[in-house]
Amino acid sequence: MPLLQFPPLPFAIGTLWAAPRDRRGRHGHRPESIVCHPARRQQIWSAQPSARSLTQATQALFDAPEGASTPLATVLSPHRIRQREDAEMSDTYENLSIDTPAEGVTRITLDRPERLNALTHGLVADLHNALSAVDADHDTRAVVLTGAGRGFCAGLDLTGFGGVPGTEDLGAPQRGMAVQQEIAELVHHMRDVRQPIIAAINGAAAGGGFALACASDIRYCAERAKFGTAFVRLGISGCDIGVSWMLPRLIGASRAWELMLTGRVIDAAEADRIGLVSAVVPDDDLMDTCLGVAAEIAANSPFGVWMTKEVMWSNLEIGSLRAGIDLENRTQIMSSLTEDSREAMASFLERRQVKWSNR
Repeated sequence: MPLLQFPPLPFAIGTLWAAPRDRRGRHGHRPESIVCHPARRQQIWSAQPSARSLTQATQALFDAPEGASTPLATVLSPHRIRQREDAEMSDTYENLSIDTPAEGVTRITLDRPERLNALTHGLVADLHNALSAVDADHDTRAVVLTGAGRGFCAGLDLTGFGGVPGTEDLGAPQRGMAVQQEIAELVHHMRDVRQPIIAAINGAAAGGGFALACASDIRYCAERAKFGTAFVRLGISGCDIGVSWMLPRLIGASRAWELMLTGRVIDAAEADRIGLVSAVVPDDDLMDTCLGVAAEIAANSPFGVWMTKEVMWSNLEIGSLRAGIDLENRTQIMSSLTEDSREAMASFLERRQVKWSNR
């Protein structure tokens, strides 16, 4: 069977809920590249189902009664791409936008609203470069990740994802693995960015979009948001893009298994009830809520926030309580020796506003 062409389903499906209307090195340096396959980018996938058929199929998902067995979307995912060392916040991006809605806060908006911000090679590459630019920008203290229009991110765009550079002459498994790793590397990249990432989930978060939400440090969602892992309903594993590792740690193993084995869609209220999100807010209040949380984070020590994020993630991965406490002990001593720590103590005793210097 050709790569990523699936058996006939009740309808042609691509992206779930298609629109109906640097990693930085541990010592501060950035590796020259993070790349598993050589060379340049070019489209290697031809268009599959029509956008019209995808829209009809995914609209049916919105309209389906709860518990209906409707085929969902897929989000097969990619490979480590070459990240531009010269990526800057001022760069223009074709598939996303970056702005600074408040001091110290950078907002990344996935900008393919006509496809509910479905993932293509271009969008994934732009997001990698945007994350590298944010990580290198020491004026950015917190990041808000959201989607333009009605969706957060509806997963892989099966009308044409595009290919990984240098894989044109490889076999189908090799091309597929390159694509898989390109998307999956976003999870590592988000984890390695120094600044906390707040997901403002404004609509559908499916497959790869669901993984981006899970990989964020904090999640808030609008009342209209919906969530789905999707993978298992297409005859592939429900374990993809780090979700099988992240989701049990967010909501517990039993709930994670149920969602991944059934592939069912959950609404915002259920996401809140099971602890997937910090809160559900009215649609129009979502961004203000996330910006408020980002401002609270930005008011803290840049180094303290960085170390808190890094140690929190490390302790999810660490093997024992003793090792976790040892890591905390060393981080606390290192943090206490910074100029900002002394400034924080002085400002408290002198009853004045703290002035962070990130030193």
